[in-house]
Amino acid sequence: MADDEEEEKYSILDEAIAARDGSALLAQAQDFHYADLAHHYENLDDEDRDFFLKTIGPELATDVIGELPSSLIEEALMHFKPAQLRIILGNLSDDDRVDVFQVVSEENQRRFFSLLGPHDEQLTRNLLKYAEDSAGGRMTTFIGRITADMTVKQAITVLRRDKDSAETLARIFVVDEQGRLVGKVRLRDLAFHPWPTPVADIMEDADERVLATVDQEEAAHMLSKYDLIVLPVVDEFDHLLGVITYDDAMEILQEESTEDIEKLAAIGGEQSELSYLNTTVASHFQRRVFWLVALAFVSLASGYVMYRFNEVLRGAYALSLFLPMVVAAGGNSGGQAATMVIRAMALGEVNTGTALRIAWKELRTGLLLGFCLAACMACFIAFLLPLLMNQMDVSPSHLALAVGLSLAAQVISSTLLGALLPIGARSIRLDPAVVSSPSLASTVDVTGMLIYFSVAGLILR
Repeated sequence: MADDEEEEKYSILDEAIAARDGSALLAQAQDFHYADLAHHYENLDDEDRDFFLKTIGPELATDVIGELPSSLIEEALMHFKPAQLRIILGNLSDDDRVDVFQVVSEENQRRFFSLLGPHDEQLTRNLLKYAEDSAGGRMTTFIGRITADMTVKQAITVLRRDKDSAETLARIFVVDEQGRLVGKVRLRDLAFHPWPTPVADIMEDADERVLATVDQEEAAHMLSKYDLIVLPVVDEFDHLLGVITYDDAMEILQEESTEDIEKLAAIGGEQSELSYLNTTVASHFQRRVFWLVALAFVSLASGYVMYRFNEVLRGAYALSLFLPMVVAAGGNSGGQAATMVIRAMALGEVNTGTALRIAWKELRTGLLLGFCLAACMACFIAFLLPLLMNQMDVSPSHLALAVGLSLAAQVISSTLLGALLPIGARSIRLDPAVVSSPSLASTVDVTGMLIYFSVAGLILR
């Protein structure tokens, strides 16, 4: 029922756009959250987008543009006149404004700077000094900030003045005369203490903080680990620069998770912020083709192994029945190990210094997994396979031994390789996700065939 009502709302919105009925569009737009309007904007054609933005006006467009994928922001801003752009750029929060300036062309960057007031221009230029994926690049400077020498009454007066511009007042940060972070207080602490009380007497230590140059993912993990609403961002001299909020952390973690998932699936290139259906076929092709071609050539090694061991296959053709299983078992076990280690690395639970402990743990796990699989498959071959096949060109017991030992060796080696490959990639400053998955899949294919044919050749000869 709720879905039907939602679809009806979007249908009325589309009808207003198609009919170029500005009043109906504006009235209907009030029933939508600006994030939903931004998502719907992606699905419009150029003419409809122009009508949509000009109708909703610069005030509502400010919120919508703040939610658009980066590839659509510059095009959206081009629909407005300079006076309207001045309103939009001035109304954007400082972190959203920096995001806009990071994605537009240099020509439009200069043009937009000329539309900003002196304070906003200086603030934006300062924030642009930090990398887009750093804590400084994601922080907002609109925060509750008071000094340690204030009384509660003075602090309330300052916060009342800044209440409309502050991103959040759930946590208020205390600085000294030089602007260095010295503590934090909650709004309720100020509300329930007598007005003459010094802020220094009721503030708490602000131990959790992050340097502006730190990677955004580390900042997001700190917010999650310490259950913070906001995380203060400081420079190397401990001056308070801004904060990263919990909603920023959610967005960062979503971006990083999507990036890791795509890399594990051997999808390269820059992550698209557009929805799947609005991303062009050319973009999908460019991001997928490199690894597919590269891995196709790497997989030729598997064919060469089969060619080299063709005499073993001719001597016992029943081996071909279990080859895909042995190879796949290695890929599955190695993929499991790699996923566990990559996740632990992302959460900061392990690092390159714990490589030996990781290897020892996964070696024992691989031994248990390998011999469990080997025992199951050997029993199947020895007791059930003869009932399913009338004629066999090799002894079931010999085949069971060959397949079982090969399977155990493949699972053990693949599990160990899957655990160590991400650690090795991190040690040489490569992304563990993009190296591990594509490389692991092709490597265990080749090693699985080498192990299988070598063991089978020795036993069945």
